[in-house]
Amino acid sequence: MKIVLKILKWVGIVILAIVLLLVILLFILSKKPFVPGNYTKTVETGGELEAKYLEMGQYEVKYTEADASEDWGKFITYYPAEMETADKTYPVVVMVNGTGVYASKYPALFKHLASWGFIVIGNEDPGTCSGDSADATLAYLLEQNDDPNGVFYQKVDTAHIGITGHSQGGVGVFNAVTQQPHGNLYTCAVSLSPTEMELADAIGLHYEPDKMAVPTLLLATDANDVITPEGAQKVYDAMTVPKAMALRSGMDHGKMLYSADGYVTAWFLWYLQGDGDAAKVFSGDSAELLENPLYDNRQIDIEE
Repeated sequence: MKIVLKILKWVGIVILAIVLLLVILLFILSKKPFVPGNYTKTVETGGELEAKYLEMGQYEVKYTEADASEDWGKFITYYPAEMETADKTYPVVVMVNGTGVYASKYPALFKHLASWGFIVIGNEDPGTCSGDSADATLAYLLEQNDDPNGVFYQKVDTAHIGITGHSQGGVGVFNAVTQQPHGNLYTCAVSLSPTEMELADAIGLHYEPDKMAVPTLLLATDANDVITPEGAQKVYDAMTVPKAMALRSGMDHGKMLYSADGYVTAWFLWYLQGDGDAAKVFSGDSAELLENPLYDNRQIDIEE
């Protein structure tokens, strides 16, 4: 009996040790950024313009956050530091996070876009598919634009607002534009690896790409994603707006959040800032996207 009790004691110690290790591991993972801080220097590019827009922009960047209601935690905003003293407005990019990948998990991506002259804002919503929290985030920023006591007072270019999201957030992009009260304020959109429509319907993440009313860029992987190449084509074909699509070769789902950021940045620079070089990625006789060897199924439907 003593031997049995001794064995049980050691088994209990081992189990407790394993549980503690798992708790520590989960804690470490919860604090680890989802996007590498040096991704702008390490991600492979397949075109001159892609490389240009993957680099950091010219603006120094500052950060602020504010408490949010519901389960959205907080609103996190990055912006060009000069905004605090400059007498001009700045275009906006609303970030819609994927499942469990809150805004605080990928500051490098926010900083990169902000360094190109955007106000970039997101939240900590664990379930973003409906677009509710994205709409609330934009509403918050618009309120700040009207608040004479806030840093964003009369700094928001309300005529140039974009939205992007990854995974469940990629679904949230469609719903924020097509289903939410402020959807008509968006100028353009980027959806990164949205959940396949049939799967989305099965798990309660319904969205309707055919209702999109703004130019939309769709990017995903060519395999091992939550959306298949056939599913991406179905989403693309449903849209009747100016649009472009490409599938990154050999990339996994999580890394799609940042691996195509050069072209995401170019899309926003074109539509929100009128950048002529960025437009060359998606327009003209030799649009760079169509020639980039890192992507498959490259398509552009944009009237010149």
